[in-house]
Amino acid sequence: MPTAPAHAHALTDATASAGTLRRFLHGLPGVDTVGLEARAAALGTRSIKSTAKAYAIDLAISMIDLTTLEGADTPGKVRALGAKAVHPDPTDRGTPMTAAVCVYPDMVATAKEAVGDSGVKVASVATAFPAGRAAIDVKLGDVREAVAAGADEIDMVIDRGAFLAGDYMTVFEQIRAVKEASGAARLKVIFETGELSTYDNIRRASWIGMLAGADFIKTSTGKVGVNATPANTLLMLEAVRDFREQTGVQVGVKPAGGIRTSKDAIKFLVLVNETAGEDWLDNHWFRFGASSLLNDLLMQRQKLATGRYSGPDYVTVD
Repeated sequence: MPTAPAHAHALTDATASAGTLRRFLHGLPGVDTVGLEARAAALGTRSIKSTAKAYAIDLAISMIDLTTLEGADTPGKVRALGAKAVHPDPTDRGTPMTAAVCVYPDMVATAKEAVGDSGVKVASVATAFPAGRAAIDVKLGDVREAVAAGADEIDMVIDRGAFLAGDYMTVFEQIRAVKEASGAARLKVIFETGELSTYDNIRRASWIGMLAGADFIKTSTGKVGVNATPANTLLMLEAVRDFREQTGVQVGVKPAGGIRTSKDAIKFLVLVNETAGEDWLDNHWFRFGASSLLNDLLMQRQKLATGRYSGPDYVTVD
């Protein structure tokens, strides 16, 4: 029976108490802001040949969590979203399916019915999304409702108030509790990077999430002014790479909010390849949280196939 790497034991010790966790997190290397943003910008200028572009567009489509998280969501809208996830371009059945549809807990059963046995996952936001301002029993009830309805994945939000107050152990313990309540569903932990203020905080949040058992770390809810950026996503990709080097455990990354064009998506795929590596270029380990991105990817895909833009009238509107 294989033994855990020596580093893994050291990381277990890191969460033994509030004090050890704080020392571990504050002992992480400080982020070089200028260097991080310069590297993200440089990687964003890489040119992609047309054959690689076609591959990248299909890969990006397959990585989308097609999302509707509005108070006005209806069963009809969720069914339409599920149909679009399974057949993004009804005129071309060779188009990849998206990875998942992402909905509120009360829409999980409808989404499950819509995607059927296609292989498209149903993800559900939970834990008092998007603010996360609720008692832990309410948050866990939210998770259990989604899982009982058939959710394959849970997207939780951390308690940013506790994190910013330096109460890292509360954040850690809540993620652990949500992971347990999620059962077999994979857990994505949302940091709301736009509210964490500093890159050092984003690095610390990434490590808390991974130490607590997150299957994915995710930038944002998409509900605040600053969402996914190349720099904050690069930082999280470095974190999952370093975590796997130390523990042997691979964790996924999901940038969400503000990624709207094929050009944007391809920049993020370059970041993945150049930072974490090819092992993450798969929808089991990398996702885009998006609603409008898919239509642009479909238009670019049609242009590569036909030599001309079909225009937005030929793709379904969310």
